[in-house]
Amino acid sequence: MSSRGVETLGLPGLARSPLDYKHIQVAAKKKAARMRLTDGIRRGAWCIAMMVTLACLGTSAQQPQSKAIETGPATAPSPVERASSGDSPDDPGPLATDLSAAITHANVRKAAKKVADWELARAKPVFNQQWTFAALYDGFLAASKTTGDPRYHDAMVKMAEGYDWKLLDLRFPHADDMALGQTYLDLYLEKRDPVRMADTKEILDKLVVRPDDPSKLLWWWCDALFMAPPVLARMSAATGDPRYLETMDKEWWETSASLYDPAEHLYFRDSRFFTQKQDNGQKLFWARGNGWVMGAFVKVLEVMPKDYPNRAKYIAQYKQMATRIASIQSKDGLWRSGLLDPDAYDLPEVSGSAFFTYSLAWGVNHGVLDRAEFEPVVKRAWAGMLTHIYADGRLGSIQPIDGQPGKFKPSASYVYGVGGFLLATSEVDAMAAK
Repeated sequence: MSSRGVETLGLPGLARSPLDYKHIQVAAKKKAARMRLTDGIRRGAWCIAMMVTLACLGTSAQQPQSKAIETGPATAPSPVERASSGDSPDDPGPLATDLSAAITHANVRKAAKKVADWELARAKPVFNQQWTFAALYDGFLAASKTTGDPRYHDAMVKMAEGYDWKLLDLRFPHADDMALGQTYLDLYLEKRDPVRMADTKEILDKLVVRPDDPSKLLWWWCDALFMAPPVLARMSAATGDPRYLETMDKEWWETSASLYDPAEHLYFRDSRFFTQKQDNGQKLFWARGNGWVMGAFVKVLEVMPKDYPNRAKYIAQYKQMATRIASIQSKDGLWRSGLLDPDAYDLPEVSGSAFFTYSLAWGVNHGVLDRAEFEPVVKRAWAGMLTHIYADGRLGSIQPIDGQPGKFKPSASYVYGVGGFLLATSEVDAMAAK
């Protein structure tokens, strides 16, 4: 060891004899050992701190919830999401006076085109991959089929190409980030270009092999049933692989076991609401949350094989909910944000109402619901929604992003509600043919 090395160890000077040198060597080795131990402890503490920090960040991002206690709302939307998803101006202009509630192809398609044109012009510059827009994209695809105008469909293809047909994947396995897969897979099913499904398949492939955690509910908020299950069902239809449908089926009924109220035939939004009451003493059920579920039934059942073993179970719950929702329809044909205390809300909530209309009309059109009982419900709902369309095509009375009942301005217009309306027009238009 050099004299410089000895100094570095805090032992100045050179060894003058073999005995001194041996003594210095021993001391140096002990000193080095102490330094390695101290350094190791410091490194270990740093690693542990980093692991704890990353674990906390991961928990915050994914928000895993216990199957027994699923508390808290879904991850808060980003500022871009809120800014781009809609607005509530004080002066939206006059309401439309050129629309008819009579259900004919001409009338329905005129309303669809009016709303779709306004929304496409407003939203196209701020398209994104978030769940808020996913429902709008589904609605645009439906609008092209309803009206025969390819512009909405073509805009979806360009949107998808702009994102390289990729989903958001920052908080796997969060259902909201999978919602865009509905549009990608619907476009894949019409043109089987592998790139259209590749990224979605990669993410769903991770989901179907994800180890199940009995203590955590994957889809702990009812909105999730619209976001992920239709994507899994479509992937199964696209590939013929039953694993996607099996995963969807398992997770759907675990969510149902937690959030579905078998007495009220409605879904709690999440476990925060198990014991909450409306001002009138009734249980608190959110219109849009239940609208997401009703829309999900359609999106899943329309691609689920007719002989799928649990199909009858979905139909049974769908019919229970349809009957209950029809029974609480307001006189204006729509539903309030808090379903069981309509007098507590000044305005109807159009996004939930739109998804109800879409789902009930689908049930009538496909012989799942009795036409004599449910067609009048659909007609009243359709007429009610038209009264919230403005002269320029804005669709109002849509509750902003939230996870519970709330109040809002008559002008409030948000992309997911417009998506629900355009889906509803597709089924109301089909009803006109019958």
